[in-house]
Amino acid sequence: MTASPAVHRLTQYAHGGGCACKIPPGELEAVVAGLTGSMADPGRTVGDLLVGLEDGDDAAVVRLRDDLAVIATTDFFTPVVDDAYDWGRIAAANALSDVYAMGGRPVVAVNLLAWPREVLPFELAAETLRGGLDVASQAGCHVAGGHSVDDPEPKYGMAVTGIGDPDHLIRNDAGRPGVPLSLTKPLGIGVLNSRHKATGERFPHAIEAMTTLNEKAAQAAVAAGITAGTDVTGFGLLGHLYKLARASGVTAIIDSASIPYLSGAREALADGFVSGGTRRNLDWVRPHVDLSTVDESEALLLADAQTSGGLLLAGEVPGAPVIGELVERQEFVVVVR
Repeated sequence: MTASPAVHRLTQYAHGGGCACKIPPGELEAVVAGLTGSMADPGRTVGDLLVGLEDGDDAAVVRLRDDLAVIATTDFFTPVVDDAYDWGRIAAANALSDVYAMGGRPVVAVNLLAWPREVLPFELAAETLRGGLDVASQAGCHVAGGHSVDDPEPKYGMAVTGIGDPDHLIRNDAGRPGVPLSLTKPLGIGVLNSRHKATGERFPHAIEAMTTLNEKAAQAAVAAGITAGTDVTGFGLLGHLYKLARASGVTAIIDSASIPYLSGAREALADGFVSGGTRRNLDWVRPHVDLSTVDESEALLLADAQTSGGLLLAGEVPGAPVIGELVERQEFVVVVR
């Protein structure tokens, strides 16, 4: 692993990186409190709002017909790697993931680009957009235009529209006791990205994980009849699992020894490459999670702010390790063993 030869290290133009830049979950929930449900005039709306803000799902869903729902989402962030093309690919895969996390299929996306036009050359913006286009094309998703603004920090992402079957959605509030929990990508992306930002070291296996679409995992989940799940991104495994278990009225039991991590993640943690977003994640969930069996380092890895992470599913899918189970609600919403 060597330092990036890029003239412009994109991560140095942002105060944070990737999904670690999210507004802390506790603060975000306070901001959107009271905005749940549909505020539109029922006489003017098209379709029924099936999934909104109530439980912090990955996307909004409106039923248009008995067999067709439209899924809408958006996601964008500051550079998580220095290479513009890879950043574009990662940001696109991350935005598309929200549709897959609902059990849907992306149909069309529009670009969201913020660019410091007097600081960074537009050739890098073009490379970023090319990366996004390539991943969307891989997903069979159209990319049609978008919106750009002049901004002190570079930011990129997509607004994505997808479709799904209203009777086969995957959502936060559908978890039931007695169901196993599966995780489709290893953790550790956050600490490796933090190391990359600080040192310039490249981690190709982390880029591969972030640019891998959750398409096949979503298809396998729908085929298996799984109805509860989410993707693991900026709030970390603990944060996203807490939201799912809370919405479902159950407790999630995690077997910490069964959780997979990317190579080098533990070393990056030991060397202190922990984002502020990860620490805020842990502070948010700590009152609701029993962490008595693990040390602080393990807890930080479980709260590590992921970018374009895998799916966390209430059920089993081929190739994904089972990391725990859902049980009847206990004192804690999540228990780590």
